[in-house]
Amino acid sequence: MRRWAWPLLIGGLVLVGVALAVADIALGPKWPSPMAGALYSQGVVKSPGIPPTQMFRFDRSRLGDKLIFETPIAGFGPLNPYRALQAFLSNGAGLVLLALAALVLFPARARTSVERLEASHGAEIAFGAGLVLVLLTFAFVTLLRFTLIFLAVVPFVLGATLIAALFGIACIALAIGRLLNRRLNLPHVHPLIAALAGALVVFDLAVIPYAGVFALAAVAIGGLGLAVVTRFGSSGGWSFGDLSW
Repeated sequence: MRRWAWPLLIGGLVLVGVALAVADIALGPKWPSPMAGALYSQGVVKSPGIPPTQMFRFDRSRLGDKLIFETPIAGFGPLNPYRALQAFLSNGAGLVLLALAALVLFPARARTSVERLEASHGAEIAFGAGLVLVLLTFAFVTLLRFTLIFLAVVPFVLGATLIAALFGIACIALAIGRLLNRRLNLPHVHPLIAALAGALVVFDLAVIPYAGVFALAAVAIGGLGLAVVTRFGSSGGWSFGDLSW
């Protein structure tokens, strides 16, 4: 059974993600979720028998319109497992590929960042630094909006922030995979497999109905702070001592 521990874990995380996506769609009409609005189109919340108003150009089979079931609980939207699986395969695969790409391109820097995250109070420091940086970024962008000369700098600031957050999320995914390995006493596996499991955990957190947007925001802020405090995984790290020479 230990040979199949990681495939079973990854398969279980996939099933949990799809189930949460189905619940997110069903709960959409009752409690509007910001994450559901970003992941799913409006056509997935229609009841069976009602023709959708949105055309899906590349879905010639219209299978998504057929696999819609009424929710047994009154007041909730329909269950649409096909659209939930579609959203998981598109958004979930995108998150996984970005995380694995960052680890493949910068393995040494990712290791340094994960070691810093796993150190004492590493998660608290990363989240605090990320929160401060988000506030500073918003303030900086707000100031730039009132100027005409520096307005063109805003996309570069936001782009750099997004890249830093993605790098940090990839490191957090690897750290989660390593944590699962230790806590569940799983057999040794390639780091990318552990990172895959960690990225699936992040996606599962993101599709929790309504609360998912806050969970994903916390992970993104922590990833941004981790990238800052480690200088994108630099061996020297970040320190106020560099201001003195």
